[in-house]
Amino acid sequence: MRVVIDAFGGDNAPLEIIKGAALASRELNVDITLTGDENVIKKCISDNAISFSGELRIVHTEDVISMHDEPTSLIKEHKNSSMALAFKELAEGRADAFVSAGSTGAVVVGGTLIVKRIKGVKRPALGGIIPSPDGSYMLMDMGANAECRPEMLCQFGIMASIYLERVEGRPNPTVGLLNIGTEDSKGGELQKQAYALLQSAPINFVGNIESREMPKGVCDAVITDGFTGNIALKLIEGTTVTMFGLIKRAMYKTKLNKLAALILKKDFYAIKRIMDSTEVGGAPLLGVSKPVIKAHGNSNAKAIFSAVRQAVKFAETGVTETLSEYIAKQ
Repeated sequence: MRVVIDAFGGDNAPLEIIKGAALASRELNVDITLTGDENVIKKCISDNAISFSGELRIVHTEDVISMHDEPTSLIKEHKNSSMALAFKELAEGRADAFVSAGSTGAVVVGGTLIVKRIKGVKRPALGGIIPSPDGSYMLMDMGANAECRPEMLCQFGIMASIYLERVEGRPNPTVGLLNIGTEDSKGGELQKQAYALLQSAPINFVGNIESREMPKGVCDAVITDGFTGNIALKLIEGTTVTMFGLIKRAMYKTKLNKLAALILKKDFYAIKRIMDSTEVGGAPLLGVSKPVIKAHGNSNAKAIFSAVRQAVKFAETGVTETLSEYIAKQ
C-alpha cells in the first residue's frame, strides 16, 4: 500500500505533514510518497531526526497552490504544484490513495478533473466524520458543491451509506436530511424533492433532522448541500472551541474552581478526546475513482497520521469499486 501526500498543503506544512507521514509509515506499515520541494523535505527530515519505515519517495516541485489561488488553477497555472503532482501519482497508478491538507476547492478540482469521477456520479462530495458524544456521524456535503439538485443529495446519501458500511463498519447506517423541521413538508423545493428521492432510495433513510440534533449524533449520516454543510461544520467547530474556552475560564476564576478543575481534570480530558477532530483525520471525497482524503487545513502530525489511516482503510475496503458497481446498475 502506497499513500501519496501533498507535503506542502496546509497551514503547518511541511514539517507537521512530514512528521505525520513518517508516523503513519511506522505505525501502519505503508509506503509514502511526498510531493514538494525535495531539498526542503530532506532538510526537515534531517533537522528533526524524522524516521520512516518502508519506502519513501519524493516527487520534486517548487510550486505550491495556496488557499488564495483559484481552485481551477490546479489544472493550468499550478499544474506542476505539489498537489497536482500528488493527484497525478494517484491517477497514473503509482499510489493507492491521496492525502492533502491544502485548498478544499483545489482538492475537489483535482479529484474531479485529474483522478476523474466515477461514471454516473453527478458530483463528488466531501463527507466529513464529525465527533459526537457516543461516537461520530458523517456530514455530507461539507463544501464541495455550494449549489445542488435533489438527485445529487440523493446520491450523496447513497455514497455516504456505502462508505459508512464498508469503511466505518456500520451495518445499515441511518441517513437523515438536514432541514428546518422534521415534517416531510418542511424546507424549500430542494429539500422536499430530495426527501422524496431519499425515501425511495435503497438506504436506511430516517427523514428530516434539525441542526440542533446533529451534535447528538441522531443518525449516522447527515445529508445537505455544500453551502449549508460548510456553514454547519464551521459553526460546530467554533461552538466547540468557544465552549471549551468558557469552561477553562470558569475553572481558573477562583481558588475553589481551580481545586474543582484539578479533581475533574481526567474527566475534562476525556471529553476533549471525544471531540478531538485530529483522531478522525479528514474527509473522503466520495464519487471519484480512487481514494482521496482532504485533511483539515490546520492539521498537525497526529491529524495527518489519522488521515493516512483513513485513506488506507478507504483503499483496502474497495469503496470506490462498490460505488462504481452500484451506480452502473442505476
